[in-house]
Amino acid sequence: MTLLLTVIAAVVSTFIWYSSKKARTLKISALCYMFWGASIMWFVDAIYEYAELREVYFTPPAADMLNDTYLGLSVIALALVVWMIIVLVKDPLDTVKNAMKRV
Repeated sequence: MTLLLTVIAAVVSTFIWYSSKKARTLKISALCYMFWGASIMWFVDAIYEYAELREVYFTPPAADMLNDTYLGLSVIALALVVWMIIVLVKDPLDTVKNAMKRV
């Protein structure tokens, strides 16, 4: 489930990055790298887990699927937090800089 969630997040963020010039300005590429990196990590984990479990890998208990879902959602949330910090530090649209001038 973690692999599925991160691949979906990677595809969505890549589509947004590709289709919008403003998204490229807002450093969506960093988000794409994080999601694709996580997807590769979970894919390698799935390969090793399949090598160990074989057929049982495709029929996990419900509790394991729920834990994997929570893990996948927390990875997506953490990547979004890191991306927001990157955007705030880089300030590509000078939003923070302009807000500080007004104060």
